[in-house]
Amino acid sequence: MSGFGCVILAAGKGTRFYSDIPKVLHDLHGKPILQHVLDTASACGFARPVVIIGGRAGEIERFLEGKARPVVQERQLGTADAVKSAKKELSRFDDIAVLYGDVPLVKKETLRSLIKCHKATASSCTVLTVDMDDPSGYGRIIRGISGGVRAIVEDREAAAEEKRVREINVGLYCFDRKDLFEAISRVRRSRVKKEFYLTDVIAILLEDGRKVSAFKADDPDESIGMNSRADLAKAYSILNRRKIKELNGGSVTVLDAATTFISPDAKIGKDTVIYPFTVIEKDVVIGRRCAIGPFCRLRPGTTIDDDAEIGNFVEVVRSKIGSKSKAKHLTYLGDTIVGKGTNVGCGTITANYDGKKKSRIVIGDKVFVGSGTILVAPVKVGNGAVTGAGSVVLKNKNIPAKAVVVGVPARILDKSKKTKGKK
Repeated sequence: MSGFGCVILAAGKGTRFYSDIPKVLHDLHGKPILQHVLDTASACGFARPVVIIGGRAGEIERFLEGKARPVVQERQLGTADAVKSAKKELSRFDDIAVLYGDVPLVKKETLRSLIKCHKATASSCTVLTVDMDDPSGYGRIIRGISGGVRAIVEDREAAAEEKRVREINVGLYCFDRKDLFEAISRVRRSRVKKEFYLTDVIAILLEDGRKVSAFKADDPDESIGMNSRADLAKAYSILNRRKIKELNGGSVTVLDAATTFISPDAKIGKDTVIYPFTVIEKDVVIGRRCAIGPFCRLRPGTTIDDDAEIGNFVEVVRSKIGSKSKAKHLTYLGDTIVGKGTNVGCGTITANYDGKKKSRIVIGDKVFVGSGTILVAPVKVGNGAVTGAGSVVLKNKNIPAKAVVVGVPARILDKSKKTKGKK
């Protein structure tokens, strides 16, 4: 984005996570918390934002390689000091967006609107706000007669009338860069924690008569920070509800949102129905008119083509299921390609892992895989073939097209022996 830079604050220690993993690297719907923020920034044109890191910087630096420009905050001296540490990296920009690495629920549409508002109002600072039913603990936005921000009052300092204000400071900002760093140079340490706070920059700008604007988001969930594992669990639920609402508002039917888990990254085609107790993880693509579930799990790397059916207690990972194929009961398909119009019988297992490596299984078109079949990778099953119930197809024992195999280990059934001697 020409003339607009982005800095993400991710130096917090995350002490309430009680974890050996940096807080911003904890998983949220299949990717780190920080990656959600990076994705939002990227969607708004910030290809390589500056990320301020602190404790266990090495782990986060490795994660950020090729994605962002890390800057280490040598001492944890507060949010204003964190931004100040990136002054050199941000010097070429006219305006700066300030995001938080542990606030992953802000929508790209909201960030775009905040940036647009900042540009349109030519403000020294534009604050992201939201109305909260219970604003306790948050800084209140006090607006002037013209609608601009007159003050941000912390909860502990708010008068009774100010405590009734429902509009709160989310903590995301856009700044005029020159005004930002001039004000940061005047921020003083807090009396209690001896740190430099970014909220004091707002107070300095207002004291100087600078214009401070606010953009109000519609969804209070966007303000939630990941301060504990309870917050992380709440974020999982919020993202899940958003995805299901998006699908049900379009061309996909999710029958029971309360028992269904769908990654925000999953892609699901028109007229597909998702039944209760289904888990659809990241990097899953489902075609049109499919029936998925109940009680099934589609793991990363799975593609389900049009008109396919995946049913009760079926798990699929790193596999492709062809159009009009079915796996309806008690089945595991891993590292498997299933062709078109194939029926995978109840209890089928693809043994894709030999203890050292995972290998591929290929099942052709219009194959009938009998109940309880075990396919040991690597192996191929030709078009139109049939496996008898309970067959164990050993690795590299490929089944020719239209052949019928039975037994343990599976052998091709010689039909001529059945008819020998008959007239």
